[in-house]
Amino acid sequence: MSEVLGVVQARMSSSRLPGKVLEPILGQPMILRQLERLTRCSSLSGIVVATSTDKQDDQLASVVQDAGWTVIRGPQDDVLARFVTVVEEQSAVAVARLTADCPLISPTVVDEVVRTYVSANVDYVSNTLEPTYPDGLDVEVVRTEALVRIAAESTDPHEREHVTLGLYRRPDQFRIQSFTDPAGRNHSNLRWTVDNPEDLVFVRNIYSALGSTQPLFDYDHILRWLEHNPQLTRTSDDAPRNTALDGLDTGVMRHPGNRGGLNDDGSAR
Repeated sequence: MSEVLGVVQARMSSSRLPGKVLEPILGQPMILRQLERLTRCSSLSGIVVATSTDKQDDQLASVVQDAGWTVIRGPQDDVLARFVTVVEEQSAVAVARLTADCPLISPTVVDEVVRTYVSANVDYVSNTLEPTYPDGLDVEVVRTEALVRIAAESTDPHEREHVTLGLYRRPDQFRIQSFTDPAGRNHSNLRWTVDNPEDLVFVRNIYSALGSTQPLFDYDHILRWLEHNPQLTRTSDDAPRNTALDGLDTGVMRHPGNRGGLNDDGSAR
């Protein structure tokens, strides 16, 4: 097992679908469904949920803790400081940054990105710089030393909010590596994240169709199911990848045909 800690960033104050992380999927809150999937990762040394100290996140923290998971709380807007609190409390060498609005996260893809980080001797690896996976399978792995350095040096409010922005916009200072689908596929037009009610319906359809017969369903299972149910596919035409980074100098090239941006809770896309 690697020394990479899985950190799931979560909050209740989503602007487009408030409280979405506790919306039920087959009778369980969405975030618990995602955490179940992440337990199948063999590359993570552990998994914690990072939420804010804001009162509106009290219910989220209680639900996750009652289910037996570790919750670490920090500033609402300074998410970078929140992550520093996590790595200090957990003595983490590196973290895999994940977000709680991705309940179709692929354990296989997470493991592939983490193993690439471990073998590459870099500061940052992600599958978001050049997207080739569906929106909602995002994984970023960052060395704690680099994360703490940015936290100590940066006063940019965007870098404080978006955690890893300060690394990949400084490729001259940090060793950055992009991870793309090793099979050469590009499904980056597919939309598997949850930012709005229609997204939630889509995810519930996937769980209802596959959860009972293939409880360990993964990326390829969903692709095959969509081949037989193309009318239920959601793409960037239904809702583009979020554009919270539009207008900012990120210092990276996005994959042609993709808009980049962020998840609703601030993760890089």
